[in-house]
Amino acid sequence: MDTTQLLKGVLDLAVLAVLREEDGYGYDILRRLRAAGLEEVGDASVYGTLRRLFAAGLLTTYVVPSEAGPHRKYYALNAAGRDQLTRSGKLWRSFATTMDRLLDERGMTA
Repeated sequence: MDTTQLLKGVLDLAVLAVLREEDGYGYDILRRLRAAGLEEVGDASVYGTLRRLFAAGLLTTYVVPSEAGPHRKYYALNAAGRDQLTRSGKLWRSFATTMDRLLDERGMTA
């Protein structure tokens, strides 16, 4: 199975979940996703997702000056983003449970 196709479907949820814990800037969010096990996620995918989630009103941003390099734009969940995370998380859990059941019923347990 092509992992990149799976990532496309869940990247919004993964980014929202990472930001639930702590605000972050682009590279930091990418690093945290990879550390969580999404090693194949691409830089451009994460930055595009952040822009899309911000445009959809699910994130806020703020800039933090840096003495060593350019300023960093941080992303944070707002109330709409937390609501979306809750809704999407429930949908994901339901979908994953259904897939687990289908695979178990067909003798395909991991």
